[in-house]
Amino acid sequence: MKIILPDAQTVTQGDLSLEPLSEFGEVVVHDLTEYDKIAETVADADAIICNKTVLNAETLRLAKHLRYIGLFATGYNNIDISYCRENGITVCNAGSYSTDAVCQHTFALILECLNRVGDYSRFVAEGNWKNSRTFSPFVFPLSELAGKTLGVVGYGSIGKAVGRVARAFNMNVIAYRRTPCEDEGVRFSDLDTLLRESDIVTVHCPLNDESYRMFDKTAFDKMKDGAIFVNTARGGVMDENAVAQALRSGKLSYAAIDVLEQEPMAQDCVLCGLENCIVTPHIAWAPMETRERLMGIVCDNLRGFLSGNPRNVVS
Repeated sequence: MKIILPDAQTVTQGDLSLEPLSEFGEVVVHDLTEYDKIAETVADADAIICNKTVLNAETLRLAKHLRYIGLFATGYNNIDISYCRENGITVCNAGSYSTDAVCQHTFALILECLNRVGDYSRFVAEGNWKNSRTFSPFVFPLSELAGKTLGVVGYGSIGKAVGRVARAFNMNVIAYRRTPCEDEGVRFSDLDTLLRESDIVTVHCPLNDESYRMFDKTAFDKMKDGAIFVNTARGGVMDENAVAQALRSGKLSYAAIDVLEQEPMAQDCVLCGLENCIVTPHIAWAPMETRERLMGIVCDNLRGFLSGNPRNVVS
């Protein structure tokens, strides 16, 4: 079969081998494909393996032999599922490959807000400790996680992992999810209660019609004064203007963001340069071990499809 990768550069920049995919047929690799070039790029594909490439009726109109789309991702909002279903195209995603990595990055962001490691490192690098009158200059305020309340919005595999680590820090954990569940040491509540009681709110829900810009001015107004907002899910779950407004007003003491609605970041992004906003470039999922695991899942998905036992099917 002919397997086309239209956006391989989003998964590897030479550090992760794509060789495992050659087990299944001819592999054609494109680093990045502009939207108006997608249709011709994938026209003779039997299978497409992609990350963020938009695959819809327009971009798939020439792909008459296409039977399979595999995703280097858990989210599949870039795929027109209805079109694929109508045209007999199986779509499989890669679920739960990044749980540990995203959980780790979530706490890296939270700890940066409370421990100010970057700020103190710059303070020392600029020679200020050499001129300090005390051995321990309290330049930037520090705060403990223990005893604070973490609100987890979205309680799938990543949310559960975040809750588990939070409890190891002796935090109180409140969680919100659409379908009820139980987890020892976690209190489940409605969203308004979570917003009202949490010192830190971290988002781990998928992006869909219900979650789109759920964190708007109304949501931030319900949060504690000085709360911290963390988003490692999808940029679309927050209104960036509302985040910026909450930061400038002091409603939020910090926002720590790994995802934006437009990626790469727009030239006029309102969050860029705000002193109390940490932004990382959508890299929570990107450790080498995580991407190696992802490649394994993608290969297993394709192998299952070819053997008549598809797995992780979303269409």
